[in-house]
Amino acid sequence: MPKQKIGFANDKYLKEQTTAIQEKVKKFDNKLYLEFGGKLVFDYHASRVLPGFDPNVKIRLLQKLKNKADIILCIYAGDIERRKVRADFGITYDVDALKLIDDLKEWGIEIRAVVITRFDNQPAARIFKNKLERRGIKVYTHSFTKGYPNDIDLIVSDKGYGANDYIETRNPLVVVTGPGPGSGKLATCLSQLYHDYKKGIKSGYAKFETFPIWNLPLTHPVNVAYEAATADLRDFNLADPFHLRAYDKTVINYNRDVEIFPVLKRILEKITGAETMYKSPTDMGVNRAGFGIVDDAVVRKAAMREIIRRYFRYGCEYVMGFVDKETVERVSLIMEELGLKPEDRVVVEPARQTAREAEEKNKGNEGIFCGAAIELRNGSIVTGKNSSLMHAASSLILNAVKQLADIPDKIHLLSPNTIKSIGNLKKAVSNAKTISMDLEEALIALSISAATNTTSQLAMKKLKELQGCEVHMTHIPTPGDEAGLRRLGVNLTSEPHFSTKSLFIT
Repeated sequence: MPKQKIGFANDKYLKEQTTAIQEKVKKFDNKLYLEFGGKLVFDYHASRVLPGFDPNVKIRLLQKLKNKADIILCIYAGDIERRKVRADFGITYDVDALKLIDDLKEWGIEIRAVVITRFDNQPAARIFKNKLERRGIKVYTHSFTKGYPNDIDLIVSDKGYGANDYIETRNPLVVVTGPGPGSGKLATCLSQLYHDYKKGIKSGYAKFETFPIWNLPLTHPVNVAYEAATADLRDFNLADPFHLRAYDKTVINYNRDVEIFPVLKRILEKITGAETMYKSPTDMGVNRAGFGIVDDAVVRKAAMREIIRRYFRYGCEYVMGFVDKETVERVSLIMEELGLKPEDRVVVEPARQTAREAEEKNKGNEGIFCGAAIELRNGSIVTGKNSSLMHAASSLILNAVKQLADIPDKIHLLSPNTIKSIGNLKKAVSNAKTISMDLEEALIALSISAATNTTSQLAMKKLKELQGCEVHMTHIPTPGDEAGLRRLGVNLTSEPHFSTKSLFIT
């Protein structure tokens, strides 16, 4: 992977976005509820499709505004109850909410309150509430809004938004965020607006957006990559018809915002008692991401690479039962429309070839032969395969750091005795069916070896150079492999095949 070219200027974006937010605040009674669409921290999708985008640029923005902003974190009770998982971290939404609170603290930003939305006394949501409150965090519960979305009179009444507890805030800007879509951010903003107007505070609402980028064409790969990323939600981009009608200008939005706009407009007008300044859903957004793009060709290529990654991810999620066939078909159609093939991802064919060679070499032997490949920053490709001693991911990473550290292939980073000892532990104590070492185990073994072995120590130092590198595997990684690759920060894809015939994988 040659040195990444920059296609996005963070500082320019930060300045544009901060100014746009401050201008929105001034348009109301110095009180704005800003719904944060997308991820507040670690926005890796944005950093992949906009090379140069800082995954934590939104936090940098909040740091600049922290003396003027309160933060409310929303989480849908149903997501807590069914233990919905955030794919990029492999953690559930409730754990992600706890992580977000900790991450913000590290940046010197405190959460004002947590709101559990559409709360119906679900057991897991109740436990989550207790856990937060016993750590000194203010928690509110909001039930489903009566009458939503059709009965505006009931929605905007004491039985609708008025039934929710009012969250006291101090600052002119109130950032309302949450893990994933459907977390209840919009309902929380509107509930607060209802209470504010009853108190005589003429507050306002706006939405912090990143994707789709309104001033890029509908078919621009960056916007198409957003469609691919949300294929499981059935989201799609379209020209904002309300904006076209009001301003005779074509801008891009997405279906959910466009569909809900007439209802949202009526609700806002009912709350405020006056015609809203917003003539389109795009008007409601604060999105200056398009102005941060400094090299269109670079972001186009990056976005197409991301679409291929999404193709592989949804293929794997389908065989694991997380998404349906239509999701896979939608991403396949997007690939076809852009003329993309799985093999356009440069690490795909080397991984497949490595698996074929391993299978040929071991013809007649039982077992599944896995191949893996990584593209290093200098553009070179390194491969690895599974064996009776270690998983393909373990072999791959050890081979990669050996190449980066110019360590001859014949030199062992892990002594055979160490590998054997770990295998004996797994077999004798854990009663494991296989003793092959996964990546997490290999990394721990490498760190132990580095304490006494200077060669292993040199290899350890090279691990950080793998961050951001592209990796492909011919089989779905086991939990230990996936966790290890996630810690290394690589961009992983895999074929939708399991690495074992067993149904229970540890």
